[in-house]
Amino acid sequence: MPKNLEISFLLDFYGDMLTDKQRDVVELYYNEDLSLAEIAAHSGITRQGVRDSIKRAEAQLLEYESRLKLAQRFRGIRESLDEIVTLAQEIQRYNDRFASSAEIHNCTARIIDLAGELKNEE
Repeated sequence: MPKNLEISFLLDFYGDMLTDKQRDVVELYYNEDLSLAEIAAHSGITRQGVRDSIKRAEAQLLEYESRLKLAQRFRGIRESLDEIVTLAQEIQRYNDRFASSAEIHNCTARIIDLAGELKNEE
């Protein structure tokens, strides 16, 4: 069963919506990189039971994302923050080269700092 990194990402957003057992099994499989046999021994269920639980949880996580789109929005916000920082840096360079306005420099520095703080809150 190939591991899909998207499932691990979705688990961060929707993991609390799964049952405790499903969440534990998926975390062990995707985040701890345990095999189905190792998870089965740890959880006291069969290897097939582990596989079925993972498949059901994957389907639920994908369904939650298709309806709520939280991970998609998160990615969009992150991309927008990156673009904001890039544009503010361009304004700073232009200002340093042509205008040398302390106010513009301070404002763009603050924009860059705020964007960095928002990215670090993730």
